[in-house]
Amino acid sequence: MIYDVHKALGLWGLEDANFVFVAGRENRIYKVTYNGNSFALRFKRPGYRDRAELQSELDWLAEMARAGLSVPQPLPSLTGQLIEQVDGQYIDLITWMSGTPLGMSRQPLQLLDPIDTFFRLGAEMAKLHTACDAWITPIGFTRCVWDADGLLGKRPVWGRFWENPTLDAPTRQMFTRFREQAAVAMSELSLDMGLIHADLVRENVLVNESDLYFIDFDDGGFGYRLFDVATALLKNRAEPNYADLQNALINGYRSLRALDTAQLDLFLALRAATYVGWIVPRLAEDGARDRNTILIQDAADLCAAWLAKDRPIPRL
Repeated sequence: MIYDVHKALGLWGLEDANFVFVAGRENRIYKVTYNGNSFALRFKRPGYRDRAELQSELDWLAEMARAGLSVPQPLPSLTGQLIEQVDGQYIDLITWMSGTPLGMSRQPLQLLDPIDTFFRLGAEMAKLHTACDAWITPIGFTRCVWDADGLLGKRPVWGRFWENPTLDAPTRQMFTRFREQAAVAMSELSLDMGLIHADLVRENVLVNESDLYFIDFDDGGFGYRLFDVATALLKNRAEPNYADLQNALINGYRSLRALDTAQLDLFLALRAATYVGWIVPRLAEDGARDRNTILIQDAADLCAAWLAKDRPIPRL
């Protein structure tokens, strides 16, 4: 696919800006510099989100920035639009957030004070949720929904994980049983819900001295606040001080906002399971097969552990 960066930048009057490619997963992202300022030009993944969803994400970011959250701010083009098109591709321009990722996936954390950082991460997450609750979303606002149906229904947000074509029969059966029993358990829950980031993995949290920035709201939508917490914790389970990190994040969150964590193990399993569905349309990408194996094993471990816990027999 051809990406006409010069043509895209021209829509913002930045034809003479310098740019460099920095990432290419859900979006193809270029860091743009002009007159001492930095921006992120994003070519949106074709077919992943429609225009209404993309506009809603940018409206959301703008509101969170106004509320004092450290998130990217969308910038209007010369026509006043937050979304433009180049050769049929949706594009946008947002402020560049400087900082170092909290960590890299499956590599040991290298934080100077991990406990304090995770406490601040929990507090910042609570600030985000509180700001979201205070916002009256505009007419036409639409984002994906990470509720029970969006996680376990017929058409989950990230796909039918129990039908990943690489699963062996025992694992497929176990995932199917987990789906059934988790659905029953979730039908009996009464947990805090609202707008959530939904993808606060290490790479989407930037550390800049004492500040934390949240980036990449592509998968943000309506869902359980505990799902945000589980997402932030999931990829840190291999850390030797994971229990301390978990407690720090939860305590940081609770320093500003109530949080019921009784079902955290369930939401960790749910979050891990989503990746088993997410990887399916990406299996042809470089390294995806190895990644798929790891994601299945992680999810299988957490789902099996949850199923093995002593709980009332579900009413199936």
